Amino acid sequence: MTGTAENQTSGVHNVLDKGFVRLVDFMGGDQRAVESARVSFGSGSKGEEKDKKLVEYLLAHGHHSPFEHSVFQFHVKLPIFVARQWMRHRVASYNEVSARYTEVQEEFYVPAEFRVQDKINRQGSVKSGALDNKQLLEIYVKSLDASYAAYRRLLESGVAREMARMVLPVAQYTQFHWTVNARSLMNFLSLRMDSHAQSEIREYAGAIAEIFKARMPWTWEAFLKTNKK
Repeated sequence: MTGTAENQTSGVHNVLDKGFVRLVDFMGGDQRAVESARVSFGSGSKGEEKDKKLVEYLLAHGHHSPFEHSVFQFHVKLPIFVARQWMRHRVASYNEVSARYTEVQEEFYVPAEFRVQDKINRQGSVKSGALDNKQLLEIYVKSLDASYAAYRRLLESGVAREMARMVLPVAQYTQFHWTVNARSLMNFLSLRMDSHAQSEIREYAGAIAEIFKARMPWTWEAFLKTNKK
């Protein structure tokens, strides 16, 4: 990867209450996809207009391999339950912070409000004014506080980090580095920006989309055209 000063100083996109997405490094771009496609014919760029049309043609007709030659590396901070959904996208590389090596910080996701179960999409949720969010958030935060207090007591009593962590909930924040090519990234976005995806991971997908759009604008434009629903 390039490791340029520009890449290393890419801005942080804040997500949820304590999370973020940051671009660590990037290799390739729209032109790399064009070059990778045209190498089959022993040619290269034919000017911006034709190159942009080629990018659109490739996506519209399912010729995705040229986009595998552009690679993004992200640093992501997110709740564990979001991370577990994210890691279902297996055509990528992950390195996550280990609670076996380091003590977990008191960082939990606290939603602004709770949602109710969606009666149509059985795995989803929807907003509702019927919930007493103040009372429910008090219950939720007390549970988080109790779990972290138990974690600290276990550590102080000599329990190994790898076992003390078992009392912590999936609302705990974790971090990982995610390295992914543009083809797999578009698959991630098509699924995780969809209205059926959980709200929290959709927010992360939106941040990823902003970075992708800035780095590969031709591909982003073509992606939107081919993913209209």
